[in-house]
Amino acid sequence: MSVQPLTLVVLFLTVQSGCMFPGQHWGEWNDSQLHPTIQKLMKGYNKYLRPNFNEGPVEIGMSLDIASIDAISEINMDYTATIFLRQRWRDSRLVFPGNGNESVSVDGRLVSLLWIPDTFIPDSKRSFLHDVTVENRLIRIFSNGTVLYALRITATIACNMDLTKYPMDRQVCTLQLESWGYNLQDVVFYWTRGNDSVKGLDTLRLAQYSIESYYTSVSEAVYETGNYPKLVLHFALRRNVLFFILETYVPSTLLVVLSWVSFWISQSSVPARTCIGVTTVLTMTTLMMGARTSLPNANCFIKAIDVYLGICFTFIFGALLEYACAHFCTMQHQTLEELQQDLLRDFRESNGNGSILPARCIQPQQPVELASCADEEDEREDGGRTRPPKAKSPDVASHQTGLKVRRSGGCVDGRCMSSVRQASRTVAHVFSVENPHNIDRHSRSVFPLAFLFVNVLYWLYYLCL
Repeated sequence: MSVQPLTLVVLFLTVQSGCMFPGQHWGEWNDSQLHPTIQKLMKGYNKYLRPNFNEGPVEIGMSLDIASIDAISEINMDYTATIFLRQRWRDSRLVFPGNGNESVSVDGRLVSLLWIPDTFIPDSKRSFLHDVTVENRLIRIFSNGTVLYALRITATIACNMDLTKYPMDRQVCTLQLESWGYNLQDVVFYWTRGNDSVKGLDTLRLAQYSIESYYTSVSEAVYETGNYPKLVLHFALRRNVLFFILETYVPSTLLVVLSWVSFWISQSSVPARTCIGVTTVLTMTTLMMGARTSLPNANCFIKAIDVYLGICFTFIFGALLEYACAHFCTMQHQTLEELQQDLLRDFRESNGNGSILPARCIQPQQPVELASCADEEDEREDGGRTRPPKAKSPDVASHQTGLKVRRSGGCVDGRCMSSVRQASRTVAHVFSVENPHNIDRHSRSVFPLAFLFVNVLYWLYYLCL
């Protein structure tokens, strides 16, 4: 090395001697102002060669202080943390007389004059070294040749997240440290105090998470160019679900309960029931869209919050369909009653005597035989005596025959009804509701019980499994 760089190093090694350096003019200092021991220490030092060159790997101890975890993003699947990284190794070229605890602090701006490990964070997306008011570096050299190198870094680090149980999820993120160019034959990484090498996680307070546990591990990174040392910090984050209960779960549950109010409103109040149904559906849709604003736009996860919002939307939409079915059955029932009244009116007009047919002769679900009903009425008038058929005028006979043809599906005797028409009447009879108001009456208990049952299954699955 040239004389001037050596002089710079020696100047900073003599900081503890009380020397004051005027700005950047390090070349103004001459050898007579430096301690002879310091000159001897730095003589022949080559920063391009690692310690123990050709004698075995350098053991580098690591420790971390987690100053803060600023942000955890589910959209980008990363977290931003500010850490104090401390590295220790022994360089026999820097041994100087003194006891083991004696040390020399060197200005961090002269780090380029010493050999330092090429440690990097492989999962880092963005990172920077703090430089206010100067670069936040620390170099301390002990008398036995041990070098302490510390820096303050803020990095955005990737974290693979499993969001299937969001917002009741538990994420495990890592902070990895590797050597860029030196393989296992050159350097070896280790945690200085095991799990105690990491400080600060116990006292961190995060907005949506709480740190559940953490531990350290030693591994190696395998690449095409060789095997490299790697240290890993694992820490588990448990999301605080109370915020999401108040923001999403409670409002969606109240919307489901609000949709049930329509069951107590009269079916004749079409605007009121339709307004409640449509309003709750639209509000639920808005709530579902708002719940996804803080999540990735495109992913393959079906999250727990999506399942719950889907359940609530199904019950709300089901309440709207329930009114549609109830209203349809009511209108169908009124149509059948009007049909019976029309048949009675036709018969009275055709019979001419103003008599009313017996109730058993008019069945809304069966073909009406007006001729047979008229005969039964004549027998009742004669006290049950059998009497010969009453002669009918041609007009009355033709009219009744026409009625029989219309009511019997196109056959005079009513016995040649097609199988298709008969099947359709059977299906209509099965799905017909005698009292449409029973639909609302049963829905008042079926919907709450079903929603309660689904909620029990939902919370048991996502909280206990």
